[in-house]
Amino acid sequence: MPMDLLRFATAGSVDDGKSTLIGRLLFDSKSIFDDQLNAVERTSRDKGFDYTNLALVTDGLRAEREQGITIDVAYRYFHTPKRKFIIADTPGHIQYTRNMVTGASTADLAIVLVDARAGIVEQTRRHAFLVSLLRVPHLVLCINKMDLVDYDQDVYERLRQEFLSFATKLAIPDLQIIPISALLGDNVVERSTNMPWYDGPALLHQLENVYVSSDRNMVDARMPVQYVIRPQSNEYHDYRGYAGQIAGGVFKPGDEVMVMPSGLTSRISAIETADGPVAEAFSPMSVTFRLEDDIDVSRGDMIARPHNAPEPRQDLDAMVCWMVDSPLKQGRRLLIKHTTRTVRVAFRELQYRLDINTLHRDETAETLSLNEIGRVRFRAAQPVFADPYSRNRLTGGFIVIDAGTNATVGAGMVLDN
Repeated sequence: MPMDLLRFATAGSVDDGKSTLIGRLLFDSKSIFDDQLNAVERTSRDKGFDYTNLALVTDGLRAEREQGITIDVAYRYFHTPKRKFIIADTPGHIQYTRNMVTGASTADLAIVLVDARAGIVEQTRRHAFLVSLLRVPHLVLCINKMDLVDYDQDVYERLRQEFLSFATKLAIPDLQIIPISALLGDNVVERSTNMPWYDGPALLHQLENVYVSSDRNMVDARMPVQYVIRPQSNEYHDYRGYAGQIAGGVFKPGDEVMVMPSGLTSRISAIETADGPVAEAFSPMSVTFRLEDDIDVSRGDMIARPHNAPEPRQDLDAMVCWMVDSPLKQGRRLLIKHTTRTVRVAFRELQYRLDINTLHRDETAETLSLNEIGRVRFRAAQPVFADPYSRNRLTGGFIVIDAGTNATVGAGMVLDN
């Protein structure tokens, strides 16, 4: 049986200790190679530190090492006997909001760090809001640098209550608050003896045991077609398969399915994977469907259940994060890529621009600029088979592409009608 995988993102203000925390996780779980550790120790000495600065493990870009900040999303991989992990270390600076959106968009869990001395700041609220907006189902608030406040329980409780009060405004299904010292390792991999008043789990225990299987939509069966397989060999001249990644629900051989946009129906005759046929398929498996009938299916089509199909949409109401310097405005030639389908869209209206620090809605705004988020209406040239993002992150999300340069310029989340 394959080992379970957890994708998680880290966020927080500058100098809250994100990179140090990830370095500590990698170091204490013995996931750093000797040559990496030697390089970090050497760089630490060169910078005049009297300790091994584990933050240097993740600050991979030269500019990051020189400035001591995280700029790009750094992905790291490690595993324990219980689970495999993919970490997205996202920047804390407000000018890198787009990077955090990118890193957290596929995360099962987010870690937001707070400096115990500085407390809950504007950046903390901004990152927690983005986690909520992106529908990351699990949030861990790590109150870091507890060693610098003498492991004071009162400091922890004050910050805990302050954050809980703010979190009631957000859509966060699961919240865990853990006091830690990333530098010294308190409550990171092992429970800390310096905080006997805390009776919750250490961070790694939470990461290893948080239950994520139920976060996936197992009700709405969706399979965007990525590729039509027609082998060139005469031996398989009658073979036709439709390959893609399951985006929701469960499919089994014998199930009646409908292909959108044609509306034609058939039954699944077989479901195949790289390891052979399977009796059922569910998200996020990559599979090939074979159908009983020879019907027209192409890349960009959606295979679903006849009585539970996504609503074809040409008017898209979505929250959009704008990711480039040139603003979103009327007349710009745009495409959106939704699952495997790419269609031309027209920007119709900006309903409001959202101040992600105060949650204020500016209904007088007419454009979105770099790192800004707003509620946008697009009109698509062809139907898009989208679910609300709140129901399915895979079929509710899309990217916005500049039709002239083919560059990604934004990310969107479909809202309920």
